[in-house]
This record gives sequence, C-alpha cells and structure tokens, in this order.
Amino acid sequence: MPELDPVIHAPNRLRICAMLVTSAELDFKLIKTQLDVSDSVLSKQLKALEDIGYIETKKRNHNGRPRTWISLTDKGQSAFESHISALQNIINTS
Repeated sequence: MPELDPVIHAPNRLRICAMLVTSAELDFKLIKTQLDVSDSVLSKQLKALEDIGYIETKKRNHNGRPRTWISLTDKGQSAFESHISALQNIINTS
C-alpha cells in the first residue's frame, strides 16, 4: 500500500503539485495568485519541493522581465501519484 509523502502532504505543496501535474510548467506569479500566498511563503514551499527533486525551476525573460517557471519532474509526478493513491486508500478504507 502506498504511503503518504510528508513533503507533498503539506496543504500548499499538495496544491502546487496538483496544479503542476496538469501543466508542463507554470509561472511563479500564477501559482502565487492561485494559492493566495506571499512571495516568501511560495518560495519556501517551492524550495522544499525542489530540494527533494520533485520540481525544477527555470528563470526566463518574458517581455523583457525575468520570470520563474516551475515544472514537476518525473520523480515529482511519481511521488504525487503515489501520494494520491495513499489518500484514496485511506478514503476507501474508512
């Protein structure tokens, strides 16, 4: 039976992964807006995911302005899917 992933389980990190699993990459500002958090809160959550290898970030210029893009790695996708399976197991056995 899959187990809950403590890194993904935090609410904001779970929401970040859920958003990223449906897109090739998302802009920092979009994620920040969706979560309704400050830059520093989002940066901290992204760092936790990046440190374990679940996401990668890339900085690119867009219309002359630097922007940060975030994408889920294969490892992150696998971990997210396993975490969701663990949640479903909990729900189904309750």
